Amino acid sequence: MVSEPVPLAADELNAALRPFGESVMLPPAAYTSAEVLGWEQRHFFAGWQCVGFSADVAEPGTQRAERLAGSTVLLVRGQDGRLRGFANVCRHRGHELLPCAGTTTKRAVVCPYHAWAYTLDGDLLAAPGYDDLPAFDSSPYALRPVQVTEWRGYVFADPSGTAPPVAEYLGELDRLLDQHRPERLAVRARHEYLVRANWKVLVENYQECYHCPQIHPELCAVSPPDSGVNWDLPGAWVGGWMRLRDDAVTMSLDGRSGGVPIPGVEPDRLRRVDYVAVFPNLLISLHPDYVMTHRLVPMSAGETWVECAWAFPQEAVQHEGFDPAYAVDFWDVTNRQDWAACESVQRGLSSGAAVPGPLSPREDAVYQFVTMVARGYRGAAAHRRPHADLTVEHEAR
Repeated sequence: MVSEPVPLAADELNAALRPFGESVMLPPAAYTSAEVLGWEQRHFFAGWQCVGFSADVAEPGTQRAERLAGSTVLLVRGQDGRLRGFANVCRHRGHELLPCAGTTTKRAVVCPYHAWAYTLDGDLLAAPGYDDLPAFDSSPYALRPVQVTEWRGYVFADPSGTAPPVAEYLGELDRLLDQHRPERLAVRARHEYLVRANWKVLVENYQECYHCPQIHPELCAVSPPDSGVNWDLPGAWVGGWMRLRDDAVTMSLDGRSGGVPIPGVEPDRLRRVDYVAVFPNLLISLHPDYVMTHRLVPMSAGETWVECAWAFPQEAVQHEGFDPAYAVDFWDVTNRQDWAACESVQRGLSSGAAVPGPLSPREDAVYQFVTMVARGYRGAAAHRRPHADLTVEHEAR
């Protein structure tokens, strides 16, 4: 249980936790308060969160700094093939070992400030000028470890070191991704966005297509906005799927694919797109021919950094002339439409005039996410949802 109370009124959380059809959204302060974000960073973002891709640190000696909420983590692939994580801070004067998103490959981790060097295991290897100090003991100055693990080609970090095993945390999600196997795919495009909205606003927007007829004509042209179902399955995630229109084979501006179907995906799943939000910061979209992910990092209560990445099967990327633009262009248009809507929501929530509103019957996945957050504010583990049923699917998104 979390001993530190969240700075929100209990009755406002109670209202968000009422049964679906009776509940309302979280209070505006949950999206606008710096104090609430600080609480989330100490609790929600202290456990498992996605910090990147295994492929970015694939070779022994590879080192890469990735964003955490409020800090960065240094990922290091050892000569033994094991991936380790460390606080991206030199033990001498606190200089960053690598700039955020910086990558290098060396036999040691070397601070660029005073050249303190560490083994790939994190032990202090050399401290220039300290050789003349016989009493200097290097053992207390190893890099501070951060628990990391790899799952389906993604790297997850747990700054607290106390999170449950990832398999327990994610529950049935591993089975859901088994056909697409993103760990076998190759990332061939990335975009970064800085969205002036709270991270939860972005996740909530991702969880429903109630808004699609109003702002997404391109999406509606390839996928009926009232199609599909949502799941209620164990794990710290929510999601569902939507079908493709009969004349579309994937999500692109013309409904055509510039790649190939992902090998191993069964025919019925080649006719739909799955959307999954892994708590707190990873959105995974499973398409017939590519997998798209959004990684979210809150920069402030009202600003979120987003990395969007597109991964394709090797059978496509190895083809001469392969161009990921067919997927990238579609989702860049759609993303920007979403970001504009999310930024408008953030302005409304910050206006002083917003009052939590009710959820429509087509926003049950939003309800699942909101109640996951509200239970988390009360100290419950996000991966332990009440009354989860492996066979239950809810109506359209």
